[in-house]
Amino acid sequence: MSQASGPTDAVLAVLDDLRAEGGELDVLIGRLSPARWATPTAAPGWTIAHQIAHLAWTDTAALLAVTDPDAFAAEVEKAVESPDTFVDDGAEAGALLPPAELLSWWRDSRVQLQEALRAAPAGARFPWYGPPMSTASMATGRLMETWAHGQDVFDALGRTRRPTDRLRHVAHIGVRARDYAFSVRGLTPPAEEFRVELTAPDGAGLWTYGPEGAQQRVTGPALDFCLLVTQRLHRSDTAVRAEGADADRWLDIAQAFAGPAGPGRPPRTPEGA
Repeated sequence: MSQASGPTDAVLAVLDDLRAEGGELDVLIGRLSPARWATPTAAPGWTIAHQIAHLAWTDTAALLAVTDPDAFAAEVEKAVESPDTFVDDGAEAGALLPPAELLSWWRDSRVQLQEALRAAPAGARFPWYGPPMSTASMATGRLMETWAHGQDVFDALGRTRRPTDRLRHVAHIGVRARDYAFSVRGLTPPAEEFRVELTAPDGAGLWTYGPEGAQQRVTGPALDFCLLVTQRLHRSDTAVRAEGADADRWLDIAQAFAGPAGPGRPPRTPEGA
């Protein structure tokens, strides 16, 4: 396949960031003793093993969507039959594997997926549990999930992770998923665009989305926004702020992931404490 028919430089940059995101988490968990894989995380009932099993399971599903859409359609049917449990069931089954075997599965699945996406022709679209995905969208979605579930692992181990500019991809999904966050809750999305201004991890840059003169505005640190839209941090524990009733409502329900709206994380400091 010629370079001209493959992914663009912009898509390759996303794939490079996806590889780096997985590599950072791999370094952390690759050093764990088998017993540490049973460490509970903030997700109820999920250990570190569950978090990695979910990533391996989803990377495997994405690989199937890219390489065998008909076979993936059969997996979607299974999800439709058990919409509230199929994600947890996949994580539970993978978490039962010996840690070394689970780690090998995740490594293999993510590498194979990245290779398949790099080989995809320009303009390719792949089926998914929601709308079809372009190569860039699939890679960005996998990066978002790797970062979010990786955050759970870092937190469970009491480790602080330095935020990077790779968060730009997570923020992008969070902004793009605004209308979905309303729709999945049976709410009518606002008609007007919002202005979102996020301070980059280096503290100097500013990531902006939407018209500059919009009345509905969201501002704050990019890291806090990404933790909010992946439901890793309660809104009250962030420095993200809204101007306008619709923007304020969005921050209460924001989510960057497909599927039913989750309960999110409780506030670290209960109201009134």
